[in-house]
Amino acid sequence: MDTGTHVVMGIALGGLATLDPVVASSHATTTSVLIATIAGSQIPDIDTVLKLKNNAIYIRNHRGVTHSIPAVILWPLVLLAVIYPFFPAANLLHLWAWTFAAVFIHVFVDIFNAYGTQALRPFSSKWVALGVINTFDPIIFGIHTLGIIIWVLGANPGYTFLIMYAVIIGYYILRFRAKHRVMAEIRKKIPDATEIIIAPTMRFHQWRIAAMNKKQFFVGKAVDNEVEILDYFNRIPVPNTPIIEAAKKDKNLSAFLSFSPVYRWEVDEFIDFYEVRFIDLRYRSNGHYPFVAVVQLDCDLKPISSYTGWVFSEKKLRKKLSIIPS
Repeated sequence: MDTGTHVVMGIALGGLATLDPVVASSHATTTSVLIATIAGSQIPDIDTVLKLKNNAIYIRNHRGVTHSIPAVILWPLVLLAVIYPFFPAANLLHLWAWTFAAVFIHVFVDIFNAYGTQALRPFSSKWVALGVINTFDPIIFGIHTLGIIIWVLGANPGYTFLIMYAVIIGYYILRFRAKHRVMAEIRKKIPDATEIIIAPTMRFHQWRIAAMNKKQFFVGKAVDNEVEILDYFNRIPVPNTPIIEAAKKDKNLSAFLSFSPVYRWEVDEFIDFYEVRFIDLRYRSNGHYPFVAVVQLDCDLKPISSYTGWVFSEKKLRKKLSIIPS
């Protein structure tokens, strides 16, 4: 989920913790648990700082080791080492338990969006992504915000957020059912599909679709269970040419290929350089595919520049590459 949602989730979990008699009976424990649940709801995303270095490292590592099983065990201990000295009167066991819950819930809810996490590491490096909740879901964020407002107005936080979580669980069930109906409609339109990726959007009844059979890629959308195929692309295997092989050694393209399961490719030859472009088909927006990896090579197939990430116009891409084609 996005940072804002994780913040309100941490506050809500701190309010829910007041149902714990040990937490409720001690001001030090109550305060420290609230601080810990907010921090615990954020700390797995500490790898976001990798984006300051470059997109390739961020794409390859975000929601990787920091969301793994060892990290879920380690993060609560790190937070305890920081928080507990300020609240020595707090109950250490219960402070740890609610901190662990915050970290675990962060990783758990991230599994439900299209990006997913490597939550099974070190046993598996597979990305676990259920694709039923958008990275930012206004309904989930709104329910949490409403619960916080009700708490501020004087309601019992424990029972307020207990009811809130019951509503959210029901909402998740509705999302799974909605995705199942969309999947059934896609199967009708593309009965020979070998892979189907359904990605949620911020709108409850709207989904992005990327699918393939043995010969084609299909890109579309679903609105109110009505599936519309917007683009078709022939599946052309990526050739083992010297140009492609040289481009694959670039860190940006390598990161893209480790992340994207459905893409098409292009190779353009200019006067004094080659340009290799891979385009992720999952994120069509207004007829444009903004998530790309581009590598430019000179005539000796040595890299000149490269980029991977989101670009919404060719002009901005050229600016990022710092090269204007001849």
